[in-house]
Amino acid sequence: MTDITTSGADRFDDVFWKAQTEPITESDEFLRQIAAQADLPALLAALAAATRDTTFLTEDLRPPLPPVDTVNHPHGGMTAAQQEKGRAVAVDALKRLRDEKITSVDTLSEADARAILVFLSNGDQTYLPSLIHELDLAPDKGGRPDGSMGDLPGASDFEVLVVGAGVGGIAAGYRLSQTGLPFTMIEATDGVGGTWLKNSYPGVRLDTPTFGYSYSFAQRSDWPHQFATGGEICDYLCQVADRAGLTQKIEFSTRLIKAVWDEQACVWRVTTRDASGAERERSFSAIISGLGQLDIANIPEIEGMADFKGETVHSAQWREGITWKGKKVAVIGTGASAYQIAPAIVDDVSELLVFQRHAPWMLPTPAYHEPVSDTFAWLVRKVPHYGQWYRLWVTLTGIPGRFHTVTMEDDWKGAPLSVSSTNQKVREELIGRMRVQYEGRPELLELAIPSYPPGAKRMLRDNDVWAAALCAPQTTVVTSPVAQFTEDGIVTQDGVEHKVDLVIFATGFRPSDYMDGVEVVGRGGVELHDFWNGDARAYNGLSIPGFPNLFLLYGPNVGGVVAGSLLFMIERATEFSIKAMREVLARGAHGIDVRPEAFDQFVAWVDSANRRMAWGQPYVHTWYQNATGRVSQIWPYTNVEYWDVTETVKPDDHEFL
Repeated sequence: MTDITTSGADRFDDVFWKAQTEPITESDEFLRQIAAQADLPALLAALAAATRDTTFLTEDLRPPLPPVDTVNHPHGGMTAAQQEKGRAVAVDALKRLRDEKITSVDTLSEADARAILVFLSNGDQTYLPSLIHELDLAPDKGGRPDGSMGDLPGASDFEVLVVGAGVGGIAAGYRLSQTGLPFTMIEATDGVGGTWLKNSYPGVRLDTPTFGYSYSFAQRSDWPHQFATGGEICDYLCQVADRAGLTQKIEFSTRLIKAVWDEQACVWRVTTRDASGAERERSFSAIISGLGQLDIANIPEIEGMADFKGETVHSAQWREGITWKGKKVAVIGTGASAYQIAPAIVDDVSELLVFQRHAPWMLPTPAYHEPVSDTFAWLVRKVPHYGQWYRLWVTLTGIPGRFHTVTMEDDWKGAPLSVSSTNQKVREELIGRMRVQYEGRPELLELAIPSYPPGAKRMLRDNDVWAAALCAPQTTVVTSPVAQFTEDGIVTQDGVEHKVDLVIFATGFRPSDYMDGVEVVGRGGVELHDFWNGDARAYNGLSIPGFPNLFLLYGPNVGGVVAGSLLFMIERATEFSIKAMREVLARGAHGIDVRPEAFDQFVAWVDSANRRMAWGQPYVHTWYQNATGRVSQIWPYTNVEYWDVTETVKPDDHEFL
């Protein structure tokens, strides 16, 4: 990545703050070519901020933001006439940057910030508060804790334990470092990155746009790929931890084993274990868990696995030295990791067997493996803050997402293959694409068409490589369930033995097993897992009654699958946790505990919406559901609703200890 000047990083609350861009020296014709190839809404916003002129963001240029069924609308749905006018406006503004030698930006006035956001959102006022949270240049950018909590009575003794150094833990550590509160970070592995450190399998990468997968306080702009590789995300997280001064504070190879709430002292008595097995006991006023949902590998128990003489590996436990070249390889699963692994290895194996229970739905994404364009890279180098405005644009368009495609219609007759007329339209469009991909292979086409509604399970990215991998002459798709292992391979329930050298379990995680492996004892001696009884629930996805000052980042029911940003959800959860701690200290209290009635009301609200979604239908069975059948992972609303519920700590919803 390019060298970045971080002057002003603290002021703008962005560790990737870039003070200046390169000057524009190119010709008028070159600038016209740039405008012709650029994403117009993001470019116009960046140019308005850089020139301090929002007058050219006229109402007739606003992107209309039509709903997205399968493929994103270029330029937010701007008409051809809008695009023509927008390009002319952009060229004039680019000339101004060149001729006036503008290479930097500063904080916008409240009026200018609002004008640009209204332009981008086509006047939707409900988007504005959450977008300001993401905008470096807004005079009231959100996220940073209000004032120094360190000055409050009792703050110096209110130490917080952050568990994990992945996406959630880094967010918590960064925000806590701004509070003045003492905190300790522990990480069970020997490095930063969480699930991105653990998942190093061939082909691993984001299945969401890169610019939507970054922190508001770490807005890197020079990403090399439109959908970042796993290594790029892991490097990013390491850079954020380094720039924020967190890395040296993390106790690596240290695992949380037990946490017991001391009701008299109002602290958590915590037991940790290091790599040598040595245990240590200490006390903390609060715990923020960043263990998340994608932490525990799901490895099925199959008869005879110990007898198999070949190699086995789970995608989240990839080991150096594993080779697949020239081997007979089995990939068990067809989900998010399998659809990356199979195309990455298919050309090098002698035989590939893909064991499929359910075929995946895939959204057309031709640029899934592509680097950012030369035009985009030029804009990042030359237009002040362009990359950050593009990130905001990606965030904005992701707010409504594809909710309209997965919301059920009452009395819909197309079930169980679809849940609404729009959902059926998406189904037909995607099947039409498959017919082209599997032309001449009717037996594969039949296997490739899912028997459940689009969106009922996570929709993957389709740039044709999955179909190509399945159509390869060395590939066989096996649909008979795995029955047992033998010394030489796998026997399926139809009695066929498939001889293989390497078995890759692309079987995902156990996302509903929150805090698995950690004993957590709350008020009255109640253990957390006993309280849940297989059905993990939390108020705001964070808090559980009877477990004061315990906050779960990326906890139950906050995962987004058709809309929104995971990192936004995690940041908001972190901010709410810190607001709760501030409330405790400001009241001269020691703890905060969500009331059971508020907890039950929140869970009921989430459940009612999930039952309206494709993934919540009684005939659908996915990893979104826990052992009780309840959808316990997915957030059925937009980021805006999560913004609202995490904006304030409601006293009536809580008991202060």
